[in-house]
Amino acid sequence: MPLNTVIFDMDGLLIDSEPFWQEAGIEILQHFGVTLTLEQYHRTTGLRSKEWIEYWFNHFRIDNQFAKETEDGIIEKAIQKIKLHGDKMPGVDYILSFFRAKGYKIGLATSSPERLIEVVVDKLGIRDMFDAWSSAELLPFSKPHPQVFLDCAEKLKSNPLECICFEDSFNGLIAVKAARMTCVVVPASPFYMEEKWGAADLKLPSLNGFRESHLSALDR
Repeated sequence: MPLNTVIFDMDGLLIDSEPFWQEAGIEILQHFGVTLTLEQYHRTTGLRSKEWIEYWFNHFRIDNQFAKETEDGIIEKAIQKIKLHGDKMPGVDYILSFFRAKGYKIGLATSSPERLIEVVVDKLGIRDMFDAWSSAELLPFSKPHPQVFLDCAEKLKSNPLECICFEDSFNGLIAVKAARMTCVVVPASPFYMEEKWGAADLKLPSLNGFRESHLSALDR
């Protein structure tokens, strides 16, 4: 089935927001006497805040009565930091124009809240490039569950087999493959050489690296 739809993750792929989610999470957990290492943080990259909190509260045996308050605090801190300091990732304008010129339907699927999507698309000036977007904020499950990608494809009236997706996290990669979509992964540079990315259909160091030859090879 020919590819005709492209779906993008948001955090860490379109906007350099992961450092601010990291800052927000680490700052909040420090209230409980916990300090995450960089390696620990990236273990849960791609999860929405609810699952992120559940994972680390369980890991560090923090009382769950503080979970909702902590989740809200992280989200608000992260949104304000991203709004003020988030930068466009390399290749965003290039890749969106590449697929728009080919007549692809363009979507966005993220674990982040809807209100952060609104902040990001306006901050980066890319709102008009998207035909639809979906958030896992209110879904029963988020990435690595595929529902957020399936919801986006449904909004775009696309079959999952017609979709190529760009991700930067391993949880996102799993979600894309579970949705039966083609996956291009753009990992953060410190983790680029990890073997786990072999589960993707293509790995690139930057969105700028995607070429016509890659699309032809994937669209077989």
